[in-house]
Amino acid sequence: MVSRVIPVDPFDLVVFGGTGDLAQRKILPALFRRHCDEQLPDGARIIGAARSDLTRESYQALVAEALQTHCGAVAPEQLARFLDRVLYLRVDATDPAGWQALTQELGKPRQDRVRVFYFSVGPSLFAPLAEQIWAHELADDQTRIVVEKPFGHDLASARALNQTLASHFDESQIYRIDHYLGKETVQNLMAIRFGNMLFEPLWNSQYVDHIQITVAETVGVGGREAYYDKSGAMRDMMQNHLMQLLCLIAMEPPAKFDPDAVRDEKLKVIRALEPVEPHHIVRGQYVAPSGATGSDLTYRETVGAPRSTTESYVALKAHISNWRWAGTPFYLRTGKRLVARSSVINVFFKDAPHSIFGADAGRHANLLTIRLQPDEGITLKVTIKEPGPGGMRLMDVPLDMSFAQALGDNIHGAPDAYERLITDVIRGNQTLFMRGDEVEAAWAWTDPIIAGWTSRGDVPKPYDSGSTGPGDADLLMRRDQRDWRGINP
Repeated sequence: MVSRVIPVDPFDLVVFGGTGDLAQRKILPALFRRHCDEQLPDGARIIGAARSDLTRESYQALVAEALQTHCGAVAPEQLARFLDRVLYLRVDATDPAGWQALTQELGKPRQDRVRVFYFSVGPSLFAPLAEQIWAHELADDQTRIVVEKPFGHDLASARALNQTLASHFDESQIYRIDHYLGKETVQNLMAIRFGNMLFEPLWNSQYVDHIQITVAETVGVGGREAYYDKSGAMRDMMQNHLMQLLCLIAMEPPAKFDPDAVRDEKLKVIRALEPVEPHHIVRGQYVAPSGATGSDLTYRETVGAPRSTTESYVALKAHISNWRWAGTPFYLRTGKRLVARSSVINVFFKDAPHSIFGADAGRHANLLTIRLQPDEGITLKVTIKEPGPGGMRLMDVPLDMSFAQALGDNIHGAPDAYERLITDVIRGNQTLFMRGDEVEAAWAWTDPIIAGWTSRGDVPKPYDSGSTGPGDADLLMRRDQRDWRGINP
């Protein structure tokens, strides 16, 4: 099986924040890999824009170092060809001089050339950049802007940001990027559901007992202290990444695989979410494990705030009020400094309504596990007869499909999330990007949860670094006579 590489249209891509961490770790390596696969056409240009006083040559040296760090072995001839595409301009959102130089470099918009402005900067600069692009007449209907999360801090700020962007650009030109949606296995959620007759007839409350979504990280908040302590796990992960996974799992089949058709169905899921009861939420904050050395910092030590009540872990029980999912709970959890890095969705099917094998056979139910990272794949647990004589004894065995084993080199050579998403921007395909009303609906559900624990003065429960999270999260499940699946690497 060989994946097809379809070249994109000619483009100019301006990366605001072109010297920043995201540009060096993700954006530039993604473009380089697409260049190496011959997906970028001749004449496509990449323009780094930042406040640093660099020449084109010094910026190219910075880019080369970033690619050698994040792309492994880099062929010198490929690197040289890629750097020929790379330019640099000193641009400040509030400095007219830099914008005049950018205007001269780009020229007037052309219908035969896509123009992309990537906002790889802090949220406070989104609005000024959009206003400057418009004021200098750098945009037309072939222009797209890419906005990195966070998309606001709450509903009010998200609405204000959307209004500012909408005053200068049409919604069809705005690409709110969530890299989770670019992951191969996240997209496979739709293929699994809507491409297999095996699952879709059973994908409802009649057959599904409950669903667990886990996104666990082993890293702490190092390097993001100022941002994270103002956001926490609820804003940083639950409101966007886990919400998107929930939508893809719970959405109705769209009429067609079309950007607005898909996003319409995701929006319906968010709007159908019930308010979360206080006793259905658990917040946690990591501490150093017992016997830890001085290098094991607590969350509060890491962020330099001895009394911080920001959560590094959150688990909750959600319900969707529609015909498909009425009565089926969704358990979501995410946290930092946990025992393993793992993103997984577990769909627990109900027991058979009647067992013909008797009480000695035990209780058995099917479980579909979708592993998003690090070992992408799908496992379906089925019940079979235990081998050997002595009657009908049942056991559960996995039907395991690891993408790495099944697809071989194709999975290792598959584009990463940013590669896919950036080329989708150039193509004008918004399927994997969030729409403005979708972002606002997510905040409308999230804000009351945060306001509730703030008004109650709730303090996060401590949990040891390297554990599975606070014990109260286990109690959340046990009250429903259920257990979390283990967090496995």
